[in-house]
Amino acid sequence: MTVSTGSTTEGSSTNVEGREDFRVSWPWEQPGRRLKPGTTSVLRVKNEARSLPWVLPPLFRATQAVVLVDNQSDDGTPEVARQVAREHGFEDLLRVFEYPFDVSRCGPEHLGTRADSVHSLVYFYNWSFAHVETAYSLKWDGDMVLTEDAEGLIHDLSWQLPGKDVIVRVPRHSLYVESDRVAYLDLGLPNVEAYGYPMGPAYTHVKAFEWELRAYPEDVEFVRLPDGASLELKWLDSDEFAHWTAPEAFADNFRTARKRREYELFTALGRGEWADLERQGFAHVHRIESPDGQHVIDHVTREWLPHADRDVFYAHRPGEKEASQT
Repeated sequence: MTVSTGSTTEGSSTNVEGREDFRVSWPWEQPGRRLKPGTTSVLRVKNEARSLPWVLPPLFRATQAVVLVDNQSDDGTPEVARQVAREHGFEDLLRVFEYPFDVSRCGPEHLGTRADSVHSLVYFYNWSFAHVETAYSLKWDGDMVLTEDAEGLIHDLSWQLPGKDVIVRVPRHSLYVESDRVAYLDLGLPNVEAYGYPMGPAYTHVKAFEWELRAYPEDVEFVRLPDGASLELKWLDSDEFAHWTAPEAFADNFRTARKRREYELFTALGRGEWADLERQGFAHVHRIESPDGQHVIDHVTREWLPHADRDVFYAHRPGEKEASQT
């Protein structure tokens, strides 16, 4: 979905609550400040301590900085992030911030919240990205894991793209984790979302119906990584849809078809209905069991997906249709 803008400021600078200590201050608005070369990964997280040991190390290796913004976690997420950085020797790359406000969930709550409120997804995202000090940024989620080959591609691109009007789209597949050794990989509905963006006033976040969107100019070019570039972890013993107002929010909307499939598949797997999935209309879902001594997430990212058949790397030119983001 293209959002054409010359200089987008919706949700930026001041907020309706008057919280000056949480004012959005973009680097380009500050006299004499210049963005550094390279790419920063930006994660907005809540209760992702369980996933971060797999999520963070590839980002440390692929980009030049990681900004993690914690939104009221009660599972020790910030502490785990610092621990992972320390264990892998990347303490100097990680910056952790606290965002202490309740943020409206996707769907009706988001739609009913002003974009200039500290409770808005739009404001939350803009405040988070305003902490980026590099010329390029990689929007990332606290439950997404890069495969090893995609990590190498992001690393190469992180130095090549800053200063260019190029957006990077990263395919991802949901991995439903049942245990340390068993998970279900959904290849039936791939999702290719724009994650890598230049930093600048034409690339801030704006309000859409169910969620926020990042604006970009009409003439921007796109680069797409190969299929199988990343996984989205979904733990079957957790509430993976707490960031939505309610399942009904994506019940019959064409923009949320992927989310609807995820919810239905998550529910079926949670009921132990793996053997009955194809009859329920879920094709191309693979049950994967890792070898002894290897976690299934490591097995899928390092061995299973890198050896699977995938599309090749290609560019997306201006004027070509882009898939909508969720």
